[in-house]
Amino acid sequence: MNIGDVARLSGIPAKTIRYYEDIGLVRPLRSGNGYRAFRESDLHKLAFLGRARALGFTIEDCRALLALYEDEARESAQVKRIAEDHLARIDEKIAQLRSMRETLAHLVHACAGDARPDCPILADLGHEER
Repeated sequence: MNIGDVARLSGIPAKTIRYYEDIGLVRPLRSGNGYRAFRESDLHKLAFLGRARALGFTIEDCRALLALYEDEARESAQVKRIAEDHLARIDEKIAQLRSMRETLAHLVHACAGDARPDCPILADLGHEER
């Protein structure tokens, strides 16, 4: 398969596939004229990477997960550790977003939104963090 076929079948843009090749996540064969020749296994890896990235795993997490996926002697504890670390990062982001939302909701509620120049939103943004 060529890169266009693999992009269409995997749902991953050709530019991303080239990037994944550049960083060694996929290694398609090369034909005599230098064109990429993707195998079914490459398509499967790309689908795996697409799903992992959709779940927010970092490139390095994806590299580790793909290596574990291909290692039949792997221990599931290794996979679980990567997923737990990622889940903790997600939980931290959620907490940060909740805090941001709470602060912004308070400021929006405090702003009269009328013709006066006073605005608690701008006043808050203008204060340096301490």
